This record gives sequence, structure tokens and C-alpha cells, in this order.
Amino acid sequence: MAKTSVLSGFYKLPPKERLALVAEFSGLTSEETLLLEQSSALSPEVGDHMVENFIGVFPEPLGVAVNFQINGKDYLIPMATEEPSVIAAASYAAKMVRDGGGFQTNSTPPVMIGQIQVAKLNDVDSAQTKVLTAKDELLKKANEQDPILNSYGGGAKDLATKIINTTMGSMLIVELYVDCRDAMGANAVNTMAEAIAPIIEDLTGGQVYLRIISNLATRRLVKAWCVVPKEALGGEAVVEGIAYASAFAEADPYRGATHNKGALNGIIAVILATGNDHRAIEAGAHAYAALNGKYTSLSRWIKNSNGDLEGVIELPMAVGLIGGAVKTHPIAKIAMKILGVKSANEFAEVLAAVGLAQNLGALRALASEGIQRGHMSLHARNIAVTAGAQGNQIDVVAEQMVRDRRIRVDYAKEILEGLNKKASS
Repeated sequence: MAKTSVLSGFYKLPPKERLALVAEFSGLTSEETLLLEQSSALSPEVGDHMVENFIGVFPEPLGVAVNFQINGKDYLIPMATEEPSVIAAASYAAKMVRDGGGFQTNSTPPVMIGQIQVAKLNDVDSAQTKVLTAKDELLKKANEQDPILNSYGGGAKDLATKIINTTMGSMLIVELYVDCRDAMGANAVNTMAEAIAPIIEDLTGGQVYLRIISNLATRRLVKAWCVVPKEALGGEAVVEGIAYASAFAEADPYRGATHNKGALNGIIAVILATGNDHRAIEAGAHAYAALNGKYTSLSRWIKNSNGDLEGVIELPMAVGLIGGAVKTHPIAKIAMKILGVKSANEFAEVLAAVGLAQNLGALRALASEGIQRGHMSLHARNIAVTAGAQGNQIDVVAEQMVRDRRIRVDYAKEILEGLNKKASS
């Protein structure tokens, strides 16, 4: 029987029962399940090798988004986030998209860009010609640095140059294009850039300063798209509202920033859960949104001729299945097992679908009931806990605050005091 990510009533189950379903779906061992049940699976020994001046662990809640179908395959999506409503919104949006056939995705090969900065040039045009003439020699030297990557079909594939004018004069920028396969690629690309830097200095007579990867991975793009039936959204009025909201984000950078943050809420939660570099992903996404000189939205939503909603998202996605915390952090390894992706490209495509789902969830709320209703219902539980509520009191206090539309710590304490008095009388 095919596995399905549609787990009806999943959010209503106790955590232990949810974990049992995820373990069955993902084939987790009893040891892996036990690690997820512990408050911190990261030992001081492992933590001390991951970062400098290690003193402890800062846990982040780990949840699972359900209902995702991407390119005909079902996924459970591990997400680490402190923000209420993110996982619920992604799951709900994925269910709506599923009604329209699920998400479709594609991606380019996993090529990253390494930049070598050459300054203090007497003749920048001549320097550019010399570098391009020596392209084969430079690529050979770069590929000598990582024969294992080459054996898997990766490695330095091309080289280009550009001249830029700066406040420090004209500079020649040499760009090395490296297929990183299933790695994010920073170490491989930086090592190659450093290896060819002395040759470039000899060729140009200039001075090389920076030799480093770029996080604007325009050669490592991912795209996801979907059709959402109007009936699943609540009618054509909601479809229109989302289309108008999308047009607003596309035209106005102030709205565009928040629009994109909505998509990244989902993407970054998965990145955190799997031990990838969320700073690189965010930097690349925002830079890509401004690539044409004006900051705009990463996703677009339109009403099609049938009155249904169509959406698409495209952004750089430099992620890896090997290296760094992905293979070091015990929970990151389990999260990857839950996700079940087999390549960095598949991983990237899943992330794009998650971003589109998260964006849809936020826009639907904005275009219909308003963002606060669903979000604040979940946020009320956090406020109740902050006020001191425990056990069953948490839901009672949260529900009262939502009913009264007074979601504040002082009011939560007032409700809690009343409950305690009633219990003691």
C-alpha cells in the first residue's frame, strides 16, 4: 500500500501518538524515536565539536507538516520553528493544493558560483582576456582539488569574467561555476577559488583579495507551481483576493518583504530541522528578489480562466544532504530520514513546494478571515503558558482569551486566578 501524508486528525493526537505515525511512515528505529522524545538529543560532546565556546543547547520545537504531495510523491515535512501557525498553515495549504493535483517542481543542476576578486590592474581589459584564454588551465587546477566530487559527476564546469566599477577603482571578477552534486558546496568552491587565485595573479599582474562562494546562487534555481481549485479555497472571491494580494507584493517592496517572509517561514523551518544553512538561503532569496534592481515577490498568484488559483515560486536553493550539521546533528539526521529525499535537487524542490504552501496559507488568511484569527488562536496558548497555566488550564485560558479577543498576559493571569479560586472553593 502506498504511503500517504494525509493523516486525518493528526494535530489532535498526543505527541507520542503523532511520533508513532511519523516513525511508521519514515521507518524510524526505536533509538531514533527515543532521541526525538528526549528534551535534547545533542550531547555536550557533539555540541562542543560543532561550535566554539559551547556552553549548552537551545532547543527549538520540532513538528511535522502533513498532506504534501509533490510530483506525485507523498512527504511528511519536518519543521523546526518557534512561531505558532506555521506548521498548521503549511499543512492546510498542502491539503488545498492536493485537491488540484499537488505540487509540481523542477530545478537546475546544483551549480554554485565562486568569485575571485582581482584589483590593482593596470589594464583590466587585457587582464580579462588573459584569464579567459587560460580557462582550461584554470578549470584543470580547480578540479585537481576535489577528485571525489569529480568522480560523482561534479566539479568545476565553467569560468567567466566581468569588470565592475567600484569606489576603489575597476576590478576584474572571475567567476568559477562548480557543480556541487549533493553538497551545499561552500568548502569545495572556496578551496577551488583559493587554488586558482595565484595563477590569476600571475596572469593579470593584479592582486587577488577575496576568493569565496556567492550565496546568490542564480545557477542553482528551483521552481514549484500548483493549481488550487476555487472550491478548496472558499470561492472565487478568495481567489481574487489572493491574486490582488500577490499583485500588491509584486509592485511594492514593503509588502513584498512580508510576502517573501511568509514563504521563508516554511522553508527556513525545514532548513533548521535538517541542519542546513538558513542564513545562506535567506540571503540568496532576498538578493534574488532584488536582482532586477527593485525588490519584488518571489511567488506569483493569478486567477486562471476557470476561476481557480494558480501559483508559482522560483528562488535559489543551495542545500545539501552531506557535510556540516546535516551529518553531525542527531536530530538533523532523523529529520532527513523523515523527509526521505534522495538528492540535493529533490530536497530543493520539496523546499520550494513548502515555501509556496506557506505563502498560500498566509495569503488565504489575509484574503478571507484576516491573519490574526488563526494565528492568534495558536499564539494564545503561548500567552497562557507565560501567565503560568498548566495542563488543561492552558486550553481553557487560551479559549477564553480568543473568545473575548483579549490575548494578553495580564488577562490570561486574571482568567487563571479565577480558575484557581474556583478549584480551591
